[in-house]
Amino acid sequence: MTRRTPRLLTVALAVAALALGACAEPDDDEPTPGASGAAGQFPVTVGKLTLEKRPEKIVSLSATATEMLFAIGAGAQVTAVDERSNHPPEAPKTDLSGFQPNAEAISAKNPDLVVLSDDMNKIVDQLTALKIPVHLTPAAQTLDDTYRQIGELGQLTGQVDGAADLTRRMKDDIAKLVKDLPKRAEKLTYYHELGPELYTATSKTYIGSLYALVGLENIADASDADGKSGGYPQLSQEVIVSADPDFIFLADTKCCQQSAQTVGARGGWAGLTAVKNNRIVPLDDDIASRWGPRVVDLLRAIVDAVAKAPVA
Repeated sequence: MTRRTPRLLTVALAVAALALGACAEPDDDEPTPGASGAAGQFPVTVGKLTLEKRPEKIVSLSATATEMLFAIGAGAQVTAVDERSNHPPEAPKTDLSGFQPNAEAISAKNPDLVVLSDDMNKIVDQLTALKIPVHLTPAAQTLDDTYRQIGELGQLTGQVDGAADLTRRMKDDIAKLVKDLPKRAEKLTYYHELGPELYTATSKTYIGSLYALVGLENIADASDADGKSGGYPQLSQEVIVSADPDFIFLADTKCCQQSAQTVGARGGWAGLTAVKNNRIVPLDDDIASRWGPRVVDLLRAIVDAVAKAPVA
């Protein structure tokens, strides 16, 4: 992988590195693959994890998993979350870290379930040795992965109906958002900025798949034809200026204070189509780096911006 700052590595871990697959979405009424146990009843098994009873002291060390847990109705069962879990506001934030997890600190919370997105520092083995149940929700590669993870958390928390309802609403909302987009003779192009160092995400990523749903063409795809960057290449000023994207989406408005003004002030960028036509779209950094329920909000921001562009 090319050079990357720690902050950008965090973003890359948060959004998955593979493209949206073409597999069919499972029916809402079908059980989660690998799951057993009647809906909402225990014991329940998801993958290799079996819970004998409903967990009431859940520790979430994944900002995305925290959002999922609260969205399916399991918020009251969550007793501690990591320092990056800032949504919803009522989530019980602590100084626990999902990126540098400490088994002793986690154990001190007396959890009956720990949810993680990454097995950093071999934390899964450490917690397993302490007889603490662990469930992994790795960065999604597809929207189907998001729905599957929501379903699994629903099974493990006894919130099966809440998980099914959330998934149904997400699918319906996404379908409605893309349904009425105007048909265009040529695709509009875009550049998605992860940071002012000009790292970006190609179509072969979770975030890139959302733009594809809206019918946009990614200017970064040609720069990652060999796949060596894992879907997150660093572009040059020359490549971006030459591609002249119709839209620039900024996922670095909080972390790096980027805006239409800062982008327009970059050398050679004032003449870009996106700058001249006021099509620089600020995104919420947190929402743009997570694969949970608020992916609908991210897609809405993209759709709203594209809908305002005149149809040739």
